[in-house]
Amino acid sequence: MTCASCAARVEKKLNRMDGVTATVNYATEKARITFPDTVTAEDLVATVKATGYTAELPPAAETRRLTGESPKPGTEAVAALASAGGGGGGADADAVTPLRQRVMVSLILTIPVLAMSMIPALQFTYWQWLALTLAAPVVTWAAWPFHKAAATNLRHGAATMDTLISLGVIAAFGWSLFALFLGGAGVAGMTMPFTFIASRGSGADEIYLEVAAGVTLFILTGRFFEARAKRSSGAALRALLELGAKEVAVLRDGVEVRIPVDQLAVDDVFVVRPGEKIATDGVVVSGSSAIDASMLTGESVPVEVGEGDPVVGATVNAGGRLHVRATRVGSDTQLAQMARLVEDAQNGKAQVQRLADRISAIFVPIVIGLALATLGFWLGNGASAELAFTAAVAVLIIACPCALGLATPTALMVGTGRGAQLGILIKGPEVLESTRAVDTVVLDKTGTVTTGRMTLLDVVAASGEDEALVLQLAGAVEDASEHPIAQAIAKAAVERTGKLPSVEEFSNLEGLGVQGLVTVDEQTHAVLVGRTRLFADWSQPVPAELTKAMEAAQAEGQTAIAVGWDGAARGVLVVADAIKDTSAEAVSRLRALGLEPILLTGDNEAAARSVAAVVGISEVIAEVLPQDKVDVVKALQAKGKVVAMIGDGVNDAAALAQADLGLAMGTGTDVAIEASDLTLVRGDLRVAADAIRLSRRTLATIKGNLFWAFAYNVAALPLAAAGLLNPMLAGAAMAISSLFVVSNSLRLRRFQSASS
Repeated sequence: MTCASCAARVEKKLNRMDGVTATVNYATEKARITFPDTVTAEDLVATVKATGYTAELPPAAETRRLTGESPKPGTEAVAALASAGGGGGGADADAVTPLRQRVMVSLILTIPVLAMSMIPALQFTYWQWLALTLAAPVVTWAAWPFHKAAATNLRHGAATMDTLISLGVIAAFGWSLFALFLGGAGVAGMTMPFTFIASRGSGADEIYLEVAAGVTLFILTGRFFEARAKRSSGAALRALLELGAKEVAVLRDGVEVRIPVDQLAVDDVFVVRPGEKIATDGVVVSGSSAIDASMLTGESVPVEVGEGDPVVGATVNAGGRLHVRATRVGSDTQLAQMARLVEDAQNGKAQVQRLADRISAIFVPIVIGLALATLGFWLGNGASAELAFTAAVAVLIIACPCALGLATPTALMVGTGRGAQLGILIKGPEVLESTRAVDTVVLDKTGTVTTGRMTLLDVVAASGEDEALVLQLAGAVEDASEHPIAQAIAKAAVERTGKLPSVEEFSNLEGLGVQGLVTVDEQTHAVLVGRTRLFADWSQPVPAELTKAMEAAQAEGQTAIAVGWDGAARGVLVVADAIKDTSAEAVSRLRALGLEPILLTGDNEAAARSVAAVVGISEVIAEVLPQDKVDVVKALQAKGKVVAMIGDGVNDAAALAQADLGLAMGTGTDVAIEASDLTLVRGDLRVAADAIRLSRRTLATIKGNLFWAFAYNVAALPLAAAGLLNPMLAGAAMAISSLFVVSNSLRLRRFQSASS
């Protein structure tokens, strides 16, 4: 496709098919189509070809190709489109190279034509015939893509931007041939001054070779830079797709066998050496290392992993050797899901773009009518044929639906691509418009503001007791338990005291705690760890100082665990769902964006207030059952609030879907991510503020692009019709308008995360 009118025409044709819903994106040159089982993919391709274009289906693994109607909105076939009579779609290297060749040849041939036409001192005897010799290859060979596309469109009863360009170039060249062979322009010694506006002369001795060649050069140059810019705007998605490993060493009967990654199956165990990329999502079965996930999450600090820890494909093993069992492969991996989300967003259309599309669809016929009206007006008012002709040609050439067509998709491509680099996945263009109006943000506490994992915060030892011994004995017994609190205590004990002593006669006292025999320094202790009720049942006293410490912890919403041995309680362990280090800063940034934060949790009021005070949130909604979270969002909306919801769990999914803007932490569940509008790949809440800033910046860029594209056409067309623009300058202005829109969009690549 060569302009927005092309995309509008293909989209209109596809949508006329029974049961088909299609969106055609000019910038990405892709069609996103939902269709029933009565329509085949081959029918879709045939319809596109009948419109004068070619189409092909990308590999199924990358695009979720379906042969029937998708089970839910958003899953569909994606077809790559090409310009009329052309090959594969996409502004890739194959499209840029021939454009570069045509631009270079046109430049070499056109510069002398422009120089001779604009500088009378260079107009030697019969200069006009040299100008014709140089301009002819430009008008025929270099401009051939325009003529070919215009002819194809004509056969299908349509008109596009190529029609306008071809008509303008042929008209200027044809007039020049008439003046040279039948008029007075071919005589020896003919001179012609250059004017920035249409000449008021008779026209029979005027030639427009510089217009025909100059317009071709300027528009080819514009399309060359546009194609390069479109490649740049899609670079983030291509880079994302290329992140994955190409080969993997799989263990087969204890022997390493290297195979292509696409042959990897779920439950295969593969080897990851230091410095290698992890081939696919999986779980570490042996070994420990540090994983660099910066290319996926933007997080610069490597994450320590060991046996049982999950790892993500395309991240880099920065430390030791790992054996990993594959859990997700192919299109199910996190990398593939990220790429799919980015591509879906880039293929979508914002509401403002739909208006531009409707205008582009009728733009070209209106311009042709305006050019004919201009010609008739000037001739009917007694103006010279030359003035009427140049004004009409200027109208044909200066009109530019391309800028309108590029305004939204280029900004979307760059914005969503930059977001992917920063660990922000934008589901679609509609999301951008939601971010502008949001005034309230509801934050789920567990896993969003807090880590979602129990952490040991404090060890309180009774008078005369050693804190290290309290933790060591408690950790030894708790290590045999699977309870999250027990595991948090055991983990902290290992980190602070080293290897734990073994436990004997371990028993789990349901709902109360655990007990066991632990030997330290050749002394065996009968250790109890649990609630105070457990100690009361065993008639073991709890000192007043420990009771006071437990009450203080519980008042803060924390969990206090008593530890005792040999007949008495000797310490207290304080554990809690630890607040993320970045949460307070994140809340501050959300406030700076004009959002009022609300903490939502199923925890008790005291625990919720304690967390809220630390991170700087004043409004708390506590003791909310998982199924009631959606009702909280509805209640806020009923008060006129525009609500953003940030969560990570299955129990947040309904609330995320109900909210005007749903943001899911990428460390959360697939259900939550599916229900959200924005996905934050990292577990860092500060990225939520970055996501909203980037979305708002992208929307502002789209609106700026559309304003200037409309303003250009509104201002330029009357000037051209009034005969105040030379057609060559009109061609340059048209090319510049498209370049401006693309360049403005590319500024989004400089967007920086506030947390970087």
